[in-house]
Amino acid sequence: MTNNPSGDYPVQFRVEYPDGPRDRGSVLVRILLAIPILIIASLLSGSSALPQESTGMAGPEAGLAGAGLAIATALMILFRQKYPRWWFDFVLALSRFSARIGAYLLLLRDDYPSTDEHQAVHLDIAYPDATELNRVLPLFKWLLAIPHYIVLSVLSAVAVVIAVFSWIAILVTGQQPKWAFEFLEGVMRWWLRVAAYAFLLTTDRYPPFNFF
Repeated sequence: MTNNPSGDYPVQFRVEYPDGPRDRGSVLVRILLAIPILIIASLLSGSSALPQESTGMAGPEAGLAGAGLAIATALMILFRQKYPRWWFDFVLALSRFSARIGAYLLLLRDDYPSTDEHQAVHLDIAYPDATELNRVLPLFKWLLAIPHYIVLSVLSAVAVVIAVFSWIAILVTGQQPKWAFEFLEGVMRWWLRVAAYAFLLTTDRYPPFNFF
């Protein structure tokens, strides 16, 4: 990552590529197996519907912890210029949980998503110094991120096709092609950085337009 222009971005995401043959039985019924953990994630995010963010490809209308959390965070930064550590720790834990679910749904891993252990899905978000964050910018970040929404809406549609292709490939060959894995991981990484900028409000650095 040191040679990567996005390697110092305050949101880093990586999924370990699985070694050995994949669990074909788990892959075959992955959607059904994921229902319980999706319900838990939905309840934690405060959403009445299954959270789109659990796939790592949330729409612009949904922050990783829900719109209510994003608004509350924006108000804290605007009026108090604070981002409490306990608040950040909750946001980070929920984001990691959602990322594990996303990796599971997109067939990047066969490990059933843990509610607390990192497993092979690594998400790090730098804790912000709220005194260095622009107090007014949180009101407009969701708007400034519109170019990302447009690009990611297209990439997410492609990602769905690649996920279906991966499903077939794993069932037939026992492996997900490395290029498919890296594409899906990259789309998740991009979405997570946009979410951290526009909804979690942990950074004022505009997200890079790349997968890395």
